[in-house]
Amino acid sequence: MIEITTTIALLISSLYGTVETASVIDASVIDTTVATSTDNSAIVTVTTDRKSLEKYLRENYADTPMLLEIARCESTFTHYDKNGDVIRGRVNSADVGLMQINEKYHLETAEKLGLDIHTVEGNVNYAKYLYDNEGVQPWSASSPCWGKALPGSQDEVLAKN
Repeated sequence: MIEITTTIALLISSLYGTVETASVIDASVIDTTVATSTDNSAIVTVTTDRKSLEKYLRENYADTPMLLEIARCESTFTHYDKNGDVIRGRVNSADVGLMQINEKYHLETAEKLGLDIHTVEGNVNYAKYLYDNEGVQPWSASSPCWGKALPGSQDEVLAKN
């Protein structure tokens, strides 16, 4: 099991008050530990692993298993890199997170919906919104991967959506 750990120093915590990670990310996916550094600034350590993220996606996408396949192909159920940064696409660095949501095309809409695509929860919820409104088209570039999981050809699926 691969774990991805990120440590973020919250130097501006005095401006925003306490951090409530459970409201941003489902606590069943993320284990959070808050500690104090030597300069008394808060440090939050967030640990997640692919199996937990896959379980979270299976629960959230129970009615849309295609999104689970897309996540497997797009990010291999990874949201953070080894440095704790949200993963970005290899081909297009504007693609972020588990579902590789493109910031250029979707950040503004996601923000209007109150979703932060840089968090696990926001990324997953925006992908569901996107799928409900546009089908699989936003992930058509990875269809050679997830298209294998479908009955029929990938072209048929893309044509239907």
